[in-house]
Amino acid sequence: VEEFLEGEEASYFVIADGRDFVPLASAQDHKAVGEGDTGPNTGGMGAYSPAPVLTPDVEAAVQSSIVAPLLEGMAAEGCPYRGVVFAGIMVCDGAPKLLEVNVRFGDPECQVLMSRLQSPLAPVLQAACRGELQGQTLQWSEDAALVVVLAAKGYPGSYRTGTPIGGLEGVGG
Repeated sequence: VEEFLEGEEASYFVIADGRDFVPLASAQDHKAVGEGDTGPNTGGMGAYSPAPVLTPDVEAAVQSSIVAPLLEGMAAEGCPYRGVVFAGIMVCDGAPKLLEVNVRFGDPECQVLMSRLQSPLAPVLQAACRGELQGQTLQWSEDAALVVVLAAKGYPGSYRTGTPIGGLEGVGG
């Protein structure tokens, strides 16, 4: 363990073309299985976007101190990366600390991001594949998005599969 980090966790995504990158909107998931952040951690019991903890200053710091050095380092080692970068960060006293890096869309965060995306994603992904992201942007709804995961009793431990989900008659939408 390098250090104990006390703060708020968030997810930051970019699409990279080996040199440049296009940021996605911010998101935050909740890992505890129980009400009020109780119980064991999971892969994510829900998410929302935008994540208020990712202020413009924090986002600029993530880009300059985490994303740009990561992509520059990979290119310098002869492995320029093209695709999605998912940085799991902890915001401690207004400064981002890197927890993990994945090269995929995270779930459930991806669900809230795609709900807010107002421009086509495919042209940006294609530009990333060609190494032509410079000047590309994505448009985001100002509206917030939220997703809640329904899980079988016992999850994330042992649980039965194939059980029906009921009681949704009163849910609107």
